[in-house]
Amino acid sequence: MNSVRQARPLLQGWKRALRLQYLRILRQRASPRSLARGLALGVFVGFLPIIPFQIVVIIGLAIPLRANKVAAVASSFICNAFNMIPFYYLLYMVGRLALPFDAISFDPQHLALKDLVAQGWRLVAAMFAGSLILGAPSAAATYLASLKAITAYQARRSLRSASRQPERVAP
Repeated sequence: MNSVRQARPLLQGWKRALRLQYLRILRQRASPRSLARGLALGVFVGFLPIIPFQIVVIIGLAIPLRANKVAAVASSFICNAFNMIPFYYLLYMVGRLALPFDAISFDPQHLALKDLVAQGWRLVAAMFAGSLILGAPSAAATYLASLKAITAYQARRSLRSASRQPERVAP
């Protein structure tokens, strides 16, 4: 019973933190398309098994794609230190099904990029194949859903601000 009481504030804290990040992204002075591109880019790169280099890749791609960098970095944390092992394992399993390699093994003790490369190119190829198979549709869905949500939010916000301003009377 005591652990349930302790878990509630923890979950509420996480919920508040996620909502704060969500509102920070929505309130940025950027076009809905730029924000949606940033979110989609971050999700796509978040699926790639390149954890120490994700932000560098995001910034390098966000500039030519004219994507919002803050939104891209924020959404790249879809894969993080807390879920890295099951996330990488999912990428490995999907990639292994897609590629005709046999005898590839996944060692959750060695997940750094240099350790993955040391285990063999077939493992890295399987994980990248899995990340492309899962990341591309996820990025597309993120773009479409976030574009709709951001556009609706900005329209509601502009209506609210317009209704608050007093009408000007011509002299």
